[in-house]
Amino acid sequence: MAAHEFELTRNITIGQYLPTGSFIHRIDPRIKIVAFTVLVAAIAVCDTYAGNIIALSFVCLLFRLSRIPVGYGLSGVKPAMPFIVILAVLQLLFYGEVASGGTVYLKYGVIIITSESIRLVIVSALRFIEIIFVSSVLTLSTSTTQLTHGMASLLKPLKHVKFPVHELSLIITIAIRFVPTFAMEMEKMMKAQASRGAQFGQSAWWKIVERTKDMFPLIIPLFHVAMNRAEDLVLAMEARCYTPGGERTSYRKLRARPGDYLVLLFCLLFSLFLIWFPY
Repeated sequence: MAAHEFELTRNITIGQYLPTGSFIHRIDPRIKIVAFTVLVAAIAVCDTYAGNIIALSFVCLLFRLSRIPVGYGLSGVKPAMPFIVILAVLQLLFYGEVASGGTVYLKYGVIIITSESIRLVIVSALRFIEIIFVSSVLTLSTSTTQLTHGMASLLKPLKHVKFPVHELSLIITIAIRFVPTFAMEMEKMMKAQASRGAQFGQSAWWKIVERTKDMFPLIIPLFHVAMNRAEDLVLAMEARCYTPGGERTSYRKLRARPGDYLVLLFCLLFSLFLIWFPY
């Protein structure tokens, strides 16, 4: 059995934090969250080859500027590859009529493959990769505490309508933070099961059904660990006198610098370029 089959934490980039000290790490978290939202929206709308290639190049540049290895970002795409492949096959075979126009290459019953459906498959795969990359840059360059304070500050106006701003921000950041934690727990379980003779990773990566069956013995133990982790988190928050809905102050005040606003302006202009430039 290959050793890399157990290296799940190396392939999970979302939810981890790498303090490299780059200028992207020093940007105000509110600015980064808004810029992230704008970039994801632009990537989701962009539907051309050239636009997605430019977006992918820009995201790789973000890795470079944040001093995070691009190879580490690529490792975050690996867990999503089976879903990307399944989606690509379904789009290729059954989206021929939806993606109307273009040259028809194959028509057999409900299966229609056209040049437009092929374009849709490639563009959709690029979109998934770009969004994973952007999400990785955000979480790798922003700590969990910064994400919580940033989202709470952005959603603060909703407090006037009795919206639980802090609670929602806390839930989102905990969910993001627990992604690598659950990957680490699953890695421990796989190693424990393998030491007892269980087989993992024997099937090829494209045999998704077989690889899914291999994961069945881990589902119940993983749920059990998740419940225990949640209970420990509740006890820790109660020990610190956490009260939902209570008024809170922050030790550190978020202050955006002029350079942060320039970064946001550049992201807005780049997003508009991706959407409206006539490629």
